[in-house]
Amino acid sequence: MGRSCYLVLLHCPALPRPNAIIRLSPWRFLMARRSFLRQLAALPFAGAVSSLGQGTSRKSLNIMMKSAWGSDDPTKAAFPFLHGLALSEAGHSVQIFLLGEAVSLMRKSVAGAVVPVGWPPLEQTLTKVAERHVKIYACGACSRARAVLQTDLDQWGAKFGNPAIFVSLVEWADRVITE
Repeated sequence: MGRSCYLVLLHCPALPRPNAIIRLSPWRFLMARRSFLRQLAALPFAGAVSSLGQGTSRKSLNIMMKSAWGSDDPTKAAFPFLHGLALSEAGHSVQIFLLGEAVSLMRKSVAGAVVPVGWPPLEQTLTKVAERHVKIYACGACSRARAVLQTDLDQWGAKFGNPAIFVSLVEWADRVITE
């Protein structure tokens, strides 16, 4: 005796009755389920696609980027600057807070040696970030422990940070992105 699956349709305008129960073979049931899930998965994108090109205004966000990645992983080290730059170019206000090993990226010699996979050298990205006046803070205690000096920060327009500045950035931000 063959197995049957039942598909319950609630409010289907194509059927004569608003609710229906349809008996299907297991294979047809799986195909109907697959089709339903495919259509369901496309729903979030339908609204996004329909709003493209309609000139809808977006809210400008305050975004804090936080990172502790240093030169040991060049790609991860570059992400807060690459993403911060992209967000700034998109019209958002961005501030970056570096701690731990990430503060060493403020040295020009380190920034020049860090080349993320698939991206330009970090020094080029930092120059663009500085040109856009994105504020960068390097944890003061972390910087002292790694001999990062004020002159290292000055070339990027960066400043030493502390716990009070960190808290103020978190409170200022609409979004905090940790990379």
